[in-house]
Amino acid sequence: MSTSDNSILGLKLPTDPRWPDLASVSLEEILTDHAFCEQKAATQCISLIQRYSDKEDLVNALSPIVTEEWGHFRMVWAEMKKRGYSLGRQRKDDYVNLLLQHEPKHIPGEDKLLHKLMIAAMIEARSCERFRLLHEGLAEENLRHFYYKFMVSEAGHYRLFIDLAEQYYPAEKVRAAWQQWLTIEEQVLQLLVPRGDRMH
Repeated sequence: MSTSDNSILGLKLPTDPRWPDLASVSLEEILTDHAFCEQKAATQCISLIQRYSDKEDLVNALSPIVTEEWGHFRMVWAEMKKRGYSLGRQRKDDYVNLLLQHEPKHIPGEDKLLHKLMIAAMIEARSCERFRLLHEGLAEENLRHFYYKFMVSEAGHYRLFIDLAEQYYPAEKVRAAWQQWLTIEEQVLQLLVPRGDRMH
């Protein structure tokens, strides 16, 4: 992926250019937060499988993602242990929590899955962008390679959630919902101060 990633992913607001430099001097915090993000990603997929267990295509698509996300957690945890870092206590993710506050409440039950898939796709798209910045901006070559692999994986997950939505809803409805969430995400980012100790 290249510097045109934002247009590929549709993101309206690029990450503050100061973020990679902030992250590079808070590497322990970034790796710790990344580890928890991978845990939450696995949990999110499990939650969707549990809630929509009647949708076989969704179960088939997300089951391996649970394994992959947990494998990512193990990769990050291994990198942390190699550096003598500890996991510590989980910290809240203001970015994700603000996104979730915009999840529509008073909509038909059959439309709730659409928005859950859009939120999941949004988190993966933004993570992909952040991983690209780490891949391009970190000084350590092994860490640049480390984050390149995560960047590619998140891009695939973003596409998977969009494709799943298009299996269950008309394409034009998915496109409209995605544009809605892109606008919401832009507003959310404008509320957050760039932090070098958080992935989002």
